[in-house]
Amino acid sequence: MFAVTGGCKDVEAESKNARGEQPAATIYRGPFARYVAIGDSTTEGLDDPDGFGGYRGWANRFAETVAAQQGALLYANLAVRGLKTRAILEGQLERALQMKPDLSTVVSGTNDVLRPRFDVNAFQRDVEHMQRALIAQGATVLTFTLPDLSSVNASAAMARTRVTSMNAALREVSSDTGAIVVDLAGHALAGDKRLWSVDRLHANALGHARIAAALAHAVQLPGSDASWSIPLDQSEPISARERWREHWYWTRRYFFPWLVRRVRGRSSSDGVGCKRPVLTPVVVDW
Repeated sequence: MFAVTGGCKDVEAESKNARGEQPAATIYRGPFARYVAIGDSTTEGLDDPDGFGGYRGWANRFAETVAAQQGALLYANLAVRGLKTRAILEGQLERALQMKPDLSTVVSGTNDVLRPRFDVNAFQRDVEHMQRALIAQGATVLTFTLPDLSSVNASAAMARTRVTSMNAALREVSSDTGAIVVDLAGHALAGDKRLWSVDRLHANALGHARIAAALAHAVQLPGSDASWSIPLDQSEPISARERWREHWYWTRRYFFPWLVRRVRGRSSSDGVGCKRPVLTPVVVDW
């Protein structure tokens, strides 16, 4: 099982009623007509290539799952890589509200914790603003906590305290607003290297598929289940030499370019627009 907090009940804690019986699933508030995703590179879909020069990602996969279940769905994705939470609020929220979504995902925070200064209180206020604005219009809002990636990238250990405080803030504010939180941070599976890209920051195709399935289960979409949380089979250990080769490749291919951008005051979002700026029908071809 997995824990879902927020306006919905904690699924794990309340998986049975007082008589030990399984309660009826009640969260699904569809059929949904308009799904709008806002956020950063995680929501944009890095690192899940779509085969056409862009990215698919969990938001696309979630939209496809909802559309397949309902028969139709309009979907927009306003996310742009490299943005902090305040920039998402300022650049995406109003556009999202104008689309009047009845389903929305609000996911941010990675870029906040990677900057030299991180204000968890400002993060919490900005997330609350976005969640409340969307919920006030009638949207079902979902989000998820960020896992500790120190098992994927040793340098992520430096941000562990920030990620922990950010996740706590997200759980608290979502409990107040009624947003649904998938607590990925509470699952060892989320730290499995095989779910993450070679950039050690973004999920790969398998990771994005698991996140999309977790969101579908969190909202109790008909046909969804908890299979997304089943751990992968144990992997074969790799040698110290192979680990060093992988680390050197990551440092040269990803860390150095990121560091250069920071020194030059640049961002990966420079010159990049969102991939799906208007509501368009979801095409399900699987």
